[in-house]
Amino acid sequence: MKRPRWYSILFVLVVGVMAVQAVRLLRADSPTTPRPIDVANAARVIAPGAAGDERERGAPTSAVAAGNGVVEPASPEVRIGAPVGGAIAKLHVVEGQRVEVGAPLVELDRRVEAAALAAAEANVLAARAELERSIRGTRAEDIRAARAEADGARARAALARDVAARVGKAAAAGALTGDELARVQREAEAADAAARGAVAREEAAVAGSRREEIQVARARLAGAEAQRDQAAAIHARLLVVAPAAGEILQLGYRAGELYQPEGEPLAVLGDTSRLRVRLDLDERDVGKVARGTLAVVRANAFPTEFRGTVVEVGRRMGRKNVRTDDPVERNDTKILEVVIALDPGPSPLVVGQRVTGYLLGK
Repeated sequence: MKRPRWYSILFVLVVGVMAVQAVRLLRADSPTTPRPIDVANAARVIAPGAAGDERERGAPTSAVAAGNGVVEPASPEVRIGAPVGGAIAKLHVVEGQRVEVGAPLVELDRRVEAAALAAAEANVLAARAELERSIRGTRAEDIRAARAEADGARARAALARDVAARVGKAAAAGALTGDELARVQREAEAADAAARGAVAREEAAVAGSRREEIQVARARLAGAEAQRDQAAAIHARLLVVAPAAGEILQLGYRAGELYQPEGEPLAVLGDTSRLRVRLDLDERDVGKVARGTLAVVRANAFPTEFRGTVVEVGRRMGRKNVRTDDPVERNDTKILEVVIALDPGPSPLVVGQRVTGYLLGK
């Protein structure tokens, strides 16, 4: 007998496997018929969580349009910085504190600038004293001293002339040499010159300072004051103050950290006396909004509603500003920015919080 070949055995095995699979497909349930377990899962009702969702609460009955928004201050936030960098020396405020215009917020290290300012102020005092001395002239005591000095110089000059005259007579009689006579005459000339100098100083003391000297003193004072003002400006710019009244919403640094102008702001300031909501309104609902339209705002964190009025309507369509992280949310639609001013009064809403706004019809 012939032995079967190996590929014949393989062919028989393949045919058998295919036959088994065909039988299973014929016996299987129809893929379009739901199984009992699928029917049971579809019939389940899952109760909402305790926190709830504002979308499950239902829109107000008079709502004509809705959109997602974010809470912001009554005026745009101010991101405060300093013109130069440096180490943070002191924080004068804390987050949540209300400040007025000009209130100190953050102080950078300015010890070097303080020393330069003190030196400039000292130079101003010295220049001012010099000017006052030039204007007032020489004191009476100095004038009397100059006169006494001039009188003494004149007396010495007269004495030297007398000595020179007697020596001249003695030299003529042959009692002295010509060298001794010349020496005495030079001493007399020197004494006369010293007398003239003392007299000139006396006259200057009596006449006082010249106009040019006073002008020079005034120019020196003006220069010293300019240097002082410059040092004061450099010293002052390292103390950051509030440009407007409002609430400190965020502090970006701690004491001892290094600040750079191109980095995060030192502080964020906003006027939270009345909150607003910037709403993204779908382009399909643009015709339903106008200034003065009443609105209702809801937030997940609070069960109450917050009422307000539309105060601004954008003039240009744009991309969405608020994302809800909802997987079915469409991000390719155009929106129109609408600003809702909430009614005055205390509000638990926080700047930057995401909310849902509803525009109410008449």
